[in-house]
Amino acid sequence: MNVILPQRSEKINGRKKEWPVLWLLHGLSDNHTDWMRRTSIERYAEPLNLAVVMPSVNRSFYLDMHQGPQYGTFMREELPRIARSMFPLSEKRKDNFVAGLSMGGYGAFLLALSEPQKYAAAASLSGVLDLASHRDDDDESRINYEERYNIFGPIENIPSAEQDLMALAEKAAQSGEKLPALYQCCGTEDDLIEDSRTFHNKAQSLGLDIIYDETDGDHDWDYWDQMIQRVLQWLPLEDTRKT
Repeated sequence: MNVILPQRSEKINGRKKEWPVLWLLHGLSDNHTDWMRRTSIERYAEPLNLAVVMPSVNRSFYLDMHQGPQYGTFMREELPRIARSMFPLSEKRKDNFVAGLSMGGYGAFLLALSEPQKYAAAASLSGVLDLASHRDDDDESRINYEERYNIFGPIENIPSAEQDLMALAEKAAQSGEKLPALYQCCGTEDDLIEDSRTFHNKAQSLGLDIIYDETDGDHDWDYWDQMIQRVLQWLPLEDTRKT
């Protein structure tokens, strides 16, 4: 993982201040280095006094793979424990946010809707948000049949209830729990635009607190560098921005 920490180290009652944290997730062909190599995330986060943790989960969709590593468990349990043992990161719900692009946009909403008690806000940039619509994709340049099986299990069962964001959104809406605020964006030239529209329509029908931002843009880093700045300004940070 890569980690960005606020430059100043504050203490409260002799203890290091625990910083709010954005768990920032990569896409299918990326890893923990891409956000820092391809955007100015460090510069954007600096005036917010916001820690940013960028893990690597290979091509797992942030799931416990059907045949492969248990990256869902890693994201839910192991990563937060390890990161907080090394850095002064807040455990409070109001200080924890998750965001990601493409596969990571799916991962961000997966975590937020599966464990709404842990996150105050979640953002999906160009997210793969409608797995059912990709069950029969024949573009093997992205993800072939064998890899799809290894990640999700039997193709005819994709998505399972634990993988389906539409089902998770409905379950969360009916739970009575306080849900994270959601931010969703996608470029109109992006092949995943219909995923975004489908999920947004579902979220609206359920009455979820969601902002939808559809603008010109493609599935590329120029777009994500621009939109992560909007996400950071949208986050409900409490008294952390530098003045």
